[in-house]
Amino acid sequence: MSESPHEAANIVVAIDPDIMDLVPEFLMRRREDIASIESGVRAGTFSDIRRMGHIMKGAGGAYGFDAISEIGAAIELAAKQSDSPAVTALAARLGSYLDRLEVVPDS
Repeated sequence: MSESPHEAANIVVAIDPDIMDLVPEFLMRRREDIASIESGVRAGTFSDIRRMGHIMKGAGGAYGFDAISEIGAAIELAAKQSDSPAVTALAARLGSYLDRLEVVPDS
């Protein structure tokens, strides 16, 4: 199954120039979260996953990444329900988002 051009397109997010230097570390930590979430699903540590989702939900918007907030909220809810397939799919969705993300300074 091939990816549609829309799905393959970069996602451009304009960020406040005052916080641009903080963005690379923030995004690196989200990548680390993906690995932690996948490990947490295997270990069944849904309370830890729920906490990670909650942190993403709050921090995403603070940095200007509303999609990360939305994914974080969904992860938090899925983890609360111990829904392994949903959590795994959401971690993959976060990875896809990060892969396609292009950050530019807001003008």
